[in-house]
Amino acid sequence: MILVKDVSKKYEDEWVLKNVNVEFESGKIHGIVGMNGSGKTMLFKCICGFVRPDSGCVYVNGKRIGKDIDFPEDTGFIIETPGFLPDYTGFQNLKMLADVNRKIGAEEIKRTLERVGLDPYSKKQVKKYSLGMRERLGIAQAIMEAPKLLILDEPFNGLDKKGVEEVYGILQELKRQGTTILLASHNEMDIQTLCDDICEMELGVLSKLTCCAG
Repeated sequence: MILVKDVSKKYEDEWVLKNVNVEFESGKIHGIVGMNGSGKTMLFKCICGFVRPDSGCVYVNGKRIGKDIDFPEDTGFIIETPGFLPDYTGFQNLKMLADVNRKIGAEEIKRTLERVGLDPYSKKQVKKYSLGMRERLGIAQAIMEAPKLLILDEPFNGLDKKGVEEVYGILQELKRQGTTILLASHNEMDIQTLCDDICEMELGVLSKLTCCAG
């Protein structure tokens, strides 16, 4: 589903990605583990089309990002801290985002909020959310339109143990439904528990490891 070929990226005179080559098969959870600053987020930005590599290319479903299409189609993502309008409720934020593509309506949004453990009828403004609630809302935004590709950069930040277990369940269910998931984390336990295969990122260099999820 995803082919990253000879991708390098320099930022402020430093190579943050160095000749990255990797393929990600559809219908699996692929993990990338590495410390903060290792290059995980930059790789995801290149795959999503938010950043153009200085050399190399990225293909998603056979289409080259930045040439055939600007952004991969049917993709949900969390990259860095999700941004929401602070004076609106979680439901209002998701409704405004959903109105852009018009793929889903209010009922689908409400079900997604319940799925991630948030009250769809709450009048609480996002600025009053805890860090964990913001992370749950970010996950809801990423999955609400049932994307075929899901790209998650550190999706467990701010979640307590119960929240982490709930998100584990959501991702495993999405995998069973055929969603392809890229998951980056500095926590090896998250990666070992969920992923079918693992890559390790260190100083912009990606190396493939092996794993059997579960």
